[in-house]
Amino acid sequence: MVETVDAVVTLDSADVAELVETSLPMVRRVVACLAAHYPRHCDRDDLVAAGTLGLVEAAQRFDPSRGVPFESWAALRVRGAVVDAVRALDFAPRALRASARDLAAVREALEAELGRHPSLEQVAERMGISTDELVHLEGRVHRSIVLRLDAPARDQDGDATLAKIVLDPHDSPLEALERRERESYLRDALALLPTRMRIVLAGYFLEGRSSADLAQELGVTESRVSQLRTEALSMVRHGMAAQYGEPAVDLPARAAARQRTYNASLAERSRFGARLSAQLPRPRTAQDVVAC
Repeated sequence: MVETVDAVVTLDSADVAELVETSLPMVRRVVACLAAHYPRHCDRDDLVAAGTLGLVEAAQRFDPSRGVPFESWAALRVRGAVVDAVRALDFAPRALRASARDLAAVREALEAELGRHPSLEQVAERMGISTDELVHLEGRVHRSIVLRLDAPARDQDGDATLAKIVLDPHDSPLEALERRERESYLRDALALLPTRMRIVLAGYFLEGRSSADLAQELGVTESRVSQLRTEALSMVRHGMAAQYGEPAVDLPARAAARQRTYNASLAERSRFGARLSAQLPRPRTAQDVVAC
């Protein structure tokens, strides 16, 4: 069934829902094609959630009278939504990413021409910048790379992980106290979350459960699980920041009121001395978080 408004044909809610449901596999195909070009810190579930929202918007705006197949129309909107989500997750400016691509292209071209790795001066000359500017650019590009701490690496003792190499296993007394307080705040923050957010956060990060598994348990969609995870992480992050005196972030009125209530509950959950007196056991499952 369609409705005509000012010569624009729009679908009713039932047709929109049917289009979205039948086109959901297309979202994962688009994400699979795009994710290969994105860094590992871009969570694929978050990209699927963003693409699904783009699909819903495309279905709501689809005009069948134009004769354009829906999947072709929707694929463009889904792709745009995924790209926007990746840009929002990337802490590096787009100009820096563009400069990094230009730098990589210049190096590849010079390697093909010279048959060897080009010198710093040759790369700077081809890019039309000074060697000092090139060194500064390479430093910015290097700092924009996100590495996984569990990535395999090698040290003098053989195979290891990056975390083992870069992290000092011995804390100073002050660092140990700060870590105890931070872990105590984190435990309290998890326990104070609304039930569904707590289950999603504990299940995803502590139990290693998939979004599909959590969605089945809660009786919601995977997109809703991704949304709950994002909201829970935001509440925990802002709640813990508030305990250390960091300024509050701008949020919509309703979300700001909920965050203030959450921050106040977190501040009153445990005493300062109790947070520092002993090493708290790390929660391993959702049941541990609920019980704390």
